[in-house]
Amino acid sequence: MIKAVMVMNTQGKTRLAKFYEYLPVEKQQELIRGVFAVLCSRAENVSNFIDAESIFGPDSRLVYKHFATLYFVFVFDSSENELAVLDLIQVFVETLDRCFKNVCELDVVFNYSKVHTILDEMIFGGQVVETSSSEIMKAVEEISKLEAASNAITLIPKSASGWRSR
Repeated sequence: MIKAVMVMNTQGKTRLAKFYEYLPVEKQQELIRGVFAVLCSRAENVSNFIDAESIFGPDSRLVYKHFATLYFVFVFDSSENELAVLDLIQVFVETLDRCFKNVCELDVVFNYSKVHTILDEMIFGGQVVETSSSEIMKAVEEISKLEAASNAITLIPKSASGWRSR
């Protein structure tokens, strides 16, 4: 099971944090700080797999990937395969690239809801549900169409709005 997904920049600012187990906000912030402390102290030429038991408790692993100024971090338990999670990070980043045309930190900041939608299409309740970037993009495009259609709907019928001007 996926326990958490985090995207943070190289200065430690959290750009996305999603926890799939309930934790108080203070505990979430403490865990994020712990993860960043581990990431920034690691050399570039070491493995992207970390035993996260000291941060997240027993049976916890962490996989991360560093792209430009962002760290993409997935925390999971032993039921998930480390290489599969590393591939899942790759799919997440590829999907963001397809959606934003070369994703950067500002895309994640200013399109927060779309990034969450992409993540929700991939992982639901801590379980991986989709690993195909094209299928995720289809779902995100459908959601965008529905949002656009719902924004076009007015709640006051034209006949009622004309009544008020009489």
